[in-house]
Amino acid sequence: MSDTFKAILVSRDEAKQQSVAVVEMTPDQLMDGDVDIAVEATTVNYKDGLAITGKAPVVRRWPLIPGIDLAGTVITSSHPDWKPGDRVVLNGWGVGETHHGAYAGRARVSGDWLVPLPERFTAMDAMAIGTAGYTAMLSVLALERAGMTPERGPVVVTGAAGGVGSIAVALLAGLGWHVIASTGRTGEADWLRDLGAAEIIDRQELSEPGKPLAKERWAAGVDAVGSHTLANVLAATRYGGVVACCGLAQGMDLPASVAPFILRGVSLLGIDSVMAPRQRRLEAWSRLARDLDAGRLRAITTEIGFDAIIGAARDIVDGRIRGRVVVDMR
Repeated sequence: MSDTFKAILVSRDEAKQQSVAVVEMTPDQLMDGDVDIAVEATTVNYKDGLAITGKAPVVRRWPLIPGIDLAGTVITSSHPDWKPGDRVVLNGWGVGETHHGAYAGRARVSGDWLVPLPERFTAMDAMAIGTAGYTAMLSVLALERAGMTPERGPVVVTGAAGGVGSIAVALLAGLGWHVIASTGRTGEADWLRDLGAAEIIDRQELSEPGKPLAKERWAAGVDAVGSHTLANVLAATRYGGVVACCGLAQGMDLPASVAPFILRGVSLLGIDSVMAPRQRRLEAWSRLARDLDAGRLRAITTEIGFDAIIGAARDIVDGRIRGRVVVDMR
C-alpha cells in the first residue's frame, strides 16, 4: 500500500466554524489501534451526513475523519483475533465520531470493534447494508425476542424510503410480515412495494401532534423517526404490541403519553447499534446473510466513488437520498 492515502477531514476553527477538506495523510497520522485495514468500501449514513454538514454535534474530536462504517482487508494486526488478509466489517464504536473513521484509504482501529465479513457478502454488499441495515436487523431481532411474529398482525416501518427503513421493509417482508411503509416520499410507493411493502401511508398521517390513543392499526413497529411520529405509532399499536425505536430523523423528543403502555400493554424497545455487544453484532450479521434477499439489496443501493462522498452527505441530510449509498474506495 502507498505511504499516503486520501482522506476527508472535518476541522473546526477557534470560532467553532466547521470546514471539510480532502487531504493526503500518512499512516502515522492515524489514531491508536491494534489493527490496520485497507478500506475497500464504506457508505453514507444519515449520521455521516450530519457529521460532514455540521448540522448536529456528531463529531466530538477535531480534526477527524468521518465515516462510521467500513469493510476491508486487514493489513497489519497485533490483535489475537485478526491476521493480515482477514476480511472484516466495522460499524459504530465511536468511529467517525471520536476516532478517525472510514472516509480514508486506511483505518487503524481496535480489533475488538471488528466482526468477520460474512462469506456471502462482498465489501460492497456489506456497506450496502452498513449501520442502517445492521440497525434494521437489530430492530427485527428485538421484535422477535419480544415474541412478535407475522401472525400477530401488521408491522409499520417509518422513514421507509431511508436507509434503515428500506432494509427493514425488505427484511420484514421476507420474513412474512404484512408491512405498512410510512414515507414522506410517496413517489417512491412502487419502489417500496417492490421491496415488499403491502401498504404505503403518507408520513403526514403520523408526523403531526395526535391523540394519546388512536385506533389500533398494527401489532409492531420499527421507527427511525422519533418525535410525533413515534408517539403516533405507539398510540395506534394494538394491545400487547411492540415498537422498536432506532432513530431520530424527525427529532429527539417523544411527545407521547403513558396511555399506550398502561391501557394496551404496549412495549417500546430501544435499539443501540453503536455500542452493541459483539455477540449481538455477530447474530445480526449472520441473520442478514441468511434473510436479506440479494435482489432487494441491489434495488436499495446506489454506488458512488470517494469524490462524491461530501455531496452525498449533504443530499442525505436534505432528504434527497433513497435507500443506501455505497462508496467504492478501491
